[in-house]
Amino acid sequence: MGNKTYYITTPIYYPSDKLHIGHSYTTVAADAVARYKRLKGYDVMFLTGTDEHGQKIQRKAEAKGVTPKQYVDEIVDGIKDLWKLMKITNDRFIRTTDKNHEEAVQKIFKKLYDQGDIYKSEYEGWYCTPCESFWTKTQLVDGKCPDCGREVELTKEESYFFRLSKYQDRLIKFIEENPEFIQPVSRQNEMLNNFLRPGLEDLCVSRTTFNWGVPVTFDEKHVVYVWIDALSNYITALGFMSEDEQAYKKYWPADVHLVGKEIVRFHTIIWPAMLMALGEPLPKQIYGHGWLLLEGGKMSKSKGNVVDPVVLVEKYGLDAIRYFLLREVPFGSDGVFSNEALINRINSDLANDLGNLVSRTVAMIDKYFDGVMPDERLEGDFDQDLKKVVMETPPKVEQLLDKLQFSSALTEIWKVISRTNKYIDETMPWALAKDEANKPRLAGVMYNLAESLRIVSILLQPFMPETPEKIWNQLGLTDKKTIDWDSTQNWGVYPAGTKVNKGDVIFPRIDIKKEMEELEKLTVQQPEKKDQKDAVKQKEEKASPDGFISIEDFAKIDLRVAKVLEAEKVEGADKLLKLKLEMGEEIRQVVSGIAKHYSPDELIGKFVILVANLKPVKLKGIESQGMILAALDKAIESGAKVR
Repeated sequence: MGNKTYYITTPIYYPSDKLHIGHSYTTVAADAVARYKRLKGYDVMFLTGTDEHGQKIQRKAEAKGVTPKQYVDEIVDGIKDLWKLMKITNDRFIRTTDKNHEEAVQKIFKKLYDQGDIYKSEYEGWYCTPCESFWTKTQLVDGKCPDCGREVELTKEESYFFRLSKYQDRLIKFIEENPEFIQPVSRQNEMLNNFLRPGLEDLCVSRTTFNWGVPVTFDEKHVVYVWIDALSNYITALGFMSEDEQAYKKYWPADVHLVGKEIVRFHTIIWPAMLMALGEPLPKQIYGHGWLLLEGGKMSKSKGNVVDPVVLVEKYGLDAIRYFLLREVPFGSDGVFSNEALINRINSDLANDLGNLVSRTVAMIDKYFDGVMPDERLEGDFDQDLKKVVMETPPKVEQLLDKLQFSSALTEIWKVISRTNKYIDETMPWALAKDEANKPRLAGVMYNLAESLRIVSILLQPFMPETPEKIWNQLGLTDKKTIDWDSTQNWGVYPAGTKVNKGDVIFPRIDIKKEMEELEKLTVQQPEKKDQKDAVKQKEEKASPDGFISIEDFAKIDLRVAKVLEAEKVEGADKLLKLKLEMGEEIRQVVSGIAKHYSPDELIGKFVILVANLKPVKLKGIESQGMILAALDKAIESGAKVR
């Protein structure tokens, strides 16, 4: 068992004054995998950390009158506290200001320079400090950063460049020969078709206009620019290019890098090219998950729609929040965080289904058998069907977790919970208890309920750190052999004669109306745009008899270019397609009646004109956040205004 290793990483997080629930998403997912692999007997290395260098940090520190290190130290403490609150079981936490990391980065830079993969030249272009990204003039939108919409600066400076273009063909070949390398497949297609095949340019990898970074040892007016510094953390954390490379030799290559889809390009193009240049193995997989959205837009501190994970955990408990994050959103897709969805999940899945099952089971054993589990087995139809459903579930959960399909794995576990609740209705223990002759039958029912819960509780461990132990306490399970992961493969492990312990309800129901009011106060939402229907109504009231509108009315319409990321047919509607659109940094869901003109496959990657400030409506029960006016054949930056 000990020779099986598993190395999983999250991106190193940029120090932020405000932490939102989205920051927890990747790390909770990685933690679930790490917990699962440990339960399976793997020697796990789980890495997370912080990316602390760069011009943005330097400027923020100067504005606060502190050094950059003082500025990041305080924020990093907050990130570490959040991971403790979320019970993240990372084995290492790396900071790019760690001395061993900086020394290794300097050695990596020097090696690449000495072998000709890094060369000195001059860079001129537009630089966005918040995004730490360079842009050409044609990539700007209204003269601003196409990613965040902020002002950019014209930068001209001497720089070192990494020969990224040199590795283009090798990267394409590697990705094509290793289809599991980039997941989901949609991210793989995006990297190949949008970046690699059109051609790569060499990459600027040093700066001279600020000094908060890792100095280049042979040219100290330069500091190593963000990506060589940040991406190297995955190997420097293991001791790469240090006196002790034991951990590197043990755990590298990484089994999976979990990253948000916005940084897939850096992890699947720049990072593998760096490793190729260093002559080191590539990670086995990079998995680019979707965004956790709020009110139809990407959750970010700059938009003011932050949800505080600390407040949510304090109000509803850690496991409720972790469960929601992992169950609500299929990993790889975008998902929406809403107060209503959170409360509904807690009430429906956790309180009604799981919590109620635990309470009913323990209460009935306590009532009918003085709290001591009888030794009785049943083989009736209901019993056999329940056992079949339960025993088919552990291998399904393992297969899904191996593929990082957290939501689907939890769905399978909840099928067992639902089936067990149904079993209570089928067997009607309250009726059996009325006749002493039914005592053996009643005892068998109680055993089947407890055994089903035992297996469910074990399967929940990767997702919910606290709930399994609460269930074990109430079921009286103290022997580690009865709660071992491998014991889920066997039915009948629950020991007869065990004393149950009635306890508190593990997930109390929540008054949704009251809680929604409270949560809304805690959620700072993005300001609503002008209600387009009101504008139309005013236009109709003031319109001239000929039906024309004024130029002032037309000016109120916000037309934007958006890129189609996903498209699918709406069930029960021949004309409607549900589209996921990228509008600059924002993601929109739109239902449009264009199914007779375009198939879903034809639309993916196309650009469309969107009425962006139309009030959301529901079509066939699906929210539509805007209206499509036309599809474009020519590629234009998404988010661009249409004049």
